[in-house]
Amino acid sequence: MYFDEFPLDDVLLDAIDSMSYHQCTPIQERSIQHILSGKDVIGIAQTGTGKTAAYLIPILNKLNSRKYPSSSVNCLIMCPTRELAQQIDQQIEAFSYYTSISGFAVYGGNDGQRYEQERRGLQLGADIIVATPGRLLSHIKSGNVDLSKVSFFVLDEADRMLDMGFNDDIMNIVRHLPLNRQTILFSATMPHSIQELANNILNEPVEIKIAISKPADNINQFKFICHEGMKDKVLINTLCNSSNDRIIMFVSKKSKVKELASTLKISKLIIGAMHSDLSQKERDTIMYEFRNHRINLLIATDIVSRGIDIDDIQLVINYDVPHDAEDYVHRIGRTARANRTGNAITIVSPSESIYIRKIEELIGFPIPELPLPDGCGVRPSLTSNKSKRQSSNKHRHASNNRHRKQQCKSRSVSTSES
Repeated sequence: MYFDEFPLDDVLLDAIDSMSYHQCTPIQERSIQHILSGKDVIGIAQTGTGKTAAYLIPILNKLNSRKYPSSSVNCLIMCPTRELAQQIDQQIEAFSYYTSISGFAVYGGNDGQRYEQERRGLQLGADIIVATPGRLLSHIKSGNVDLSKVSFFVLDEADRMLDMGFNDDIMNIVRHLPLNRQTILFSATMPHSIQELANNILNEPVEIKIAISKPADNINQFKFICHEGMKDKVLINTLCNSSNDRIIMFVSKKSKVKELASTLKISKLIIGAMHSDLSQKERDTIMYEFRNHRINLLIATDIVSRGIDIDDIQLVINYDVPHDAEDYVHRIGRTARANRTGNAITIVSPSESIYIRKIEELIGFPIPELPLPDGCGVRPSLTSNKSKRQSSNKHRHASNNRHRKQQCKSRSVSTSES
């Protein structure tokens, strides 16, 4: 289906056309008409499926009618990270280019000057506010924003927000919204917590599920299996022998991000480290440098695994295996974009065996294994700790049984002799 088949305003279609958007993705095709008709919607779709446009386009079309209060917040979009808030804000600017609709982003992790700018912007009013939960709640408590006239409430990447512990913040914000509103929830997954949230804040929603996507066929996936203590050696060897110079590496802890950024200074690559201890200005600078090829290797926690569009990533490295198999798909989905070919390498230790098995079950095939480089030790077995414990318990029980049998036999012999 094409965008011009929907009853959209010409100014919006002009903006869509100027962005070279023509044919709808499945989530857009199935969401836009329901949102235009005023229904609450639950959309289950992964990052990269076009879900932001799926809700922005119909909301912008409705706001462009100017039937909503001027100088008021008419649409509130909540998302988990400042990076995603910035990206959504940029898309609002692009889609609304030929309209008079205004948007404003509110997110934490920046200085007092930015907070003051946000305060003034919120009090002046904007048609659309994009916000992270904690920062918006801070403004609400300070009396900086009035949400009583919000007509559209969107939760983007709701599962990620709940994973980050924002459930209470979201419910506190919902209490400041009018009951008579249209609510739209998008999530990559549908666990019980999301269903419960939806039951609390949506009204007879239309549920749209786009099948969980597998990694793109043009991503070459590989894994190394090594002891935890050998991961750095495997990584350094991989980077030193790679011809790729557009690389994202995902690490589970920010402390490890800092450590690896220091360790890898010996490589030929220019390195950037992204983690939650950085100020917003520092993070913006790193992303700007990476986008403009002044940084070759970006080391990050999962803060950039969703919602960041960089088309020319050649290699994704999972230094740690993600515990959620779908997070693996999100991570490696940073490469092989815009019809390019990409590579993904995951370094697996024995303690992570359960997670790599879940990933391989999700993608439907075992990830090919690469031989360990020289000097990286002997490949360990991927027997999980649980299996080892079960095996140990089995041997211990067998030993105890043999011991009891010997004791019984000895008592039997003693009895017969007496």
